[in-house]
Amino acid sequence: MHTNRFFDRKFLAPAVLAILTLLAGCTTVPFVPVTQPPPPPPPQPDRASVKETPLPPLRLEGLTDDEKNTVILYRALNRGVVNVTSVGATYMWMSQSYPTGGMGSGSIIDEDGLVLTNYHVISSAEHVTVILYDGLAYPAQIVGVDPENDLALVRFRPEGRKLTVIPLGSSDGLQVGQKVLALGNPYGLERTLTTGVISGLKRPLQTEQGFVAQDHIQTDASINPGNSGGPLLDSEGKMIGINTMILSPSGGSVGIGFAVPVNVAKRVIPDLKAYGRVNRGWIDIIPVPITESLARHAGLRVTAGVLVSEVKPGSLAEEAGIRGGQEGHALNRGRASIYLGGDIIVAVNGEPVTGLADYFGALESTEPGDEVVVEVLRGDMKIKLSVVLAERPESMRW
Repeated sequence: MHTNRFFDRKFLAPAVLAILTLLAGCTTVPFVPVTQPPPPPPPQPDRASVKETPLPPLRLEGLTDDEKNTVILYRALNRGVVNVTSVGATYMWMSQSYPTGGMGSGSIIDEDGLVLTNYHVISSAEHVTVILYDGLAYPAQIVGVDPENDLALVRFRPEGRKLTVIPLGSSDGLQVGQKVLALGNPYGLERTLTTGVISGLKRPLQTEQGFVAQDHIQTDASINPGNSGGPLLDSEGKMIGINTMILSPSGGSVGIGFAVPVNVAKRVIPDLKAYGRVNRGWIDIIPVPITESLARHAGLRVTAGVLVSEVKPGSLAEEAGIRGGQEGHALNRGRASIYLGGDIIVAVNGEPVTGLADYFGALESTEPGDEVVVEVLRGDMKIKLSVVLAERPESMRW
């Protein structure tokens, strides 16, 4: 009955995007994405004449084994960390615009100039620049973005230069107390090294876009503005995480930093390279988060979960038996209509769903064609339905 507007972004935006925006401001101690404003571009010397300032001679005598390990790893890998600068424009009333952008870090992950960084470093970018260890700047193109995990790939042309590659390790089996090293460019101070330990695991954090990304690594290694996108390394020099944000009342490091597990990046990189986005699975419905206000207006018995407002006709979700709301039982919210009386999703694959953040999180690691078990409330009954996932529609990709 509603196929003319199903997944039309102008109808979906008030019901979904506004809720995600509200979620983004719900903490009292802010999670701070560790980027900083971009500096003016440096003057570029003749590339043939540029020579790196050499490091002091390697000296290991008198150092502990742990110090030797840290010094050797830094010397081997610091050139693989780059400065990523983005410049964009935000347009305001009467087509007025003002420049926006940021500066963070990135890791070179292949010899052809592929760089892994954070999405929030380049999210508003019209132009991206990668600056190498010797100060030379290279224009870069965005290869792919994954806002749900705050990850992005950019690529620059190394023009025949041999690059230092940061090796990807594994985030499986990490332990609290394990030594870690963070490399990045805090406050524009290139190739800075800080050390610490893993101080927590499986921390769910909310991104700037309102998504709740699961399983972040918590560390006490100092992370500051400019560190975003830089690598978190283990004692073998392998990347186990991508530094992304800090928990701070002041905006500076207080010893609580977070990194996206590298296994998340390894899972999404092939899709980012192939499609420019992550090809995730989707249930063909219009989901609406249940709030106390909605529950009161609709006479619902629950105050949490996701209401199925509409089911796409002829979809796999309809085939699985998921029911949407009734056309004659609508609640108007601005330009959007919420159809009441549909199923209420309370779990996906056994993961509780209390709102949109949980709902998106439960589908984050899925692909089209995967089968999931969706638990719904329908009147007084709790029903489990097996649903084959479709491809996520364009309107639900951020």
